[in-house]
Amino acid sequence: MTDHMRASEKLNGLAALLKQAGIEEPRREAGEILLLALGVDRARLIAFDPEVDDEAARLRLDTIVARRIRREPLQYIAGRVEFLGLSIKVGPGALIPRPETELLAEETIRLAAVKFAANKTASGNIKILDLCTGSGCIALALARAFPAASVDAVDVSEAALEYARKNASINGINNVRFITGRLFEPLGGGRRYDLLVSNPPYIKSADVAGLAPEISLYEPREALDGGPDGLEFYRAILGAAGRYLNAGGAVVLEAGFGQSADIAEIARRAGFSGVRFIADYGGVERIAALDV
Repeated sequence: MTDHMRASEKLNGLAALLKQAGIEEPRREAGEILLLALGVDRARLIAFDPEVDDEAARLRLDTIVARRIRREPLQYIAGRVEFLGLSIKVGPGALIPRPETELLAEETIRLAAVKFAANKTASGNIKILDLCTGSGCIALALARAFPAASVDAVDVSEAALEYARKNASINGINNVRFITGRLFEPLGGGRRYDLLVSNPPYIKSADVAGLAPEISLYEPREALDGGPDGLEFYRAILGAAGRYLNAGGAVVLEAGFGQSADIAEIARRAGFSGVRFIADYGGVERIAALDV
């Protein structure tokens, strides 16, 4: 790359490189890479169109581009994402939070605020369980929304929980307990919760390898693979949920594309009287809400 080029000039070249590497939305990503390499915000980049003439900045830019061309997720390269106003640290071993999961957290907060207003204290003193917590983004969003609540967040991956614990510290949230284990196994039989939330693995095992390289090559398979039909975790969660929920409790789950009918049937067999689905921004029935 030549010296003393302005950011706007770099943008076109970066976009071309990314497009050649098969990356979707190459121009948008080129802009994100420039922001990351130059350490400036978007307003400054647009207003001043700075020169990329600093040796350290050029080195950062070249390193980021090389990693991205290898299809490493930009979120891993940046090391963080925004999630409902929280700064969430991510990297190898932690699933990257998606907009659909932000929707899951938003809808869960909305449901809890309405559902427990009458029979819980005004301070929101409820007990929440987040299964498959990963980076902890859902648990932390709920814990911030209900600061008097107690939140247990469980994941089988200790690597993911290391990110989750760091994220709790980064965001100054101290009412979440992170627990290592598979689903309900580390909880014992005596705990009861008012709200159970989860974004479980829901990709069919045979489909994981065919996902975008950013996902299949870099994100943890254990956070993606939902078994042969993608429904393994829904059966396990809904089959045992009743033993861990208080009367009047609720379950909120993220669902994969085309899974709503199957999840509704799993819920019926598990003894739930009904399930309500909430569509995401693309019209997919993405959020399953169930009452005990």
